[in-house]
Amino acid sequence: MERARQLVGEMLVHCFVVVLLTGGFLTFFYTPGGRMVPYDGAYEQLRGTPVSAAYTSILKISLEVRGGLFMRQLHHSSAVLLVIGTVVWALLGRFRYALAVLGLGLLGGLSGYAAADDLLSGTVLAKLPVPWWYGLHLLVALAVGAALVISSRREAAQHPRTLPFVALSLGLTVLVIFGL
Repeated sequence: MERARQLVGEMLVHCFVVVLLTGGFLTFFYTPGGRMVPYDGAYEQLRGTPVSAAYTSILKISLEVRGGLFMRQLHHSSAVLLVIGTVVWALLGRFRYALAVLGLGLLGGLSGYAAADDLLSGTVLAKLPVPWWYGLHLLVALAVGAALVISSRREAAQHPRTLPFVALSLGLTVLVIFGL
């Protein structure tokens, strides 16, 4: 049971690295602005429609940036796996960090959706400006990463990692991410 919990913990760290790398890629093309601008991108049906700067950048990432939609989907599926994996990790007995990671993960997901300014537009949550949601999303990501790294280091101190164990955790992470 100890090694299974450690394996899931390692997979969570790998999922977080994927979330971090894809988020870094998306950051280069994202504009966290709430001001309304006329859409002038590739999607014909929206051309000329006033949308927020954040939503315009999301559409441009998805439709015009090479690999942008793939990166958005990879970012999203890895983040979902991070939350699901944390629940499994908690069920295997790592309650100490799981509640922090799970709570922060849910807050990170909510702030990520709010930063895109698409699904939460027109709701009570939309009263907070988009740049605030984006900043919260970045802070939560750092907090989740810190909790995962601290937990992983403590478990590795009790049960040292071996090369086959690391290879297994990397392989399973890739299978799970691309299996969704």
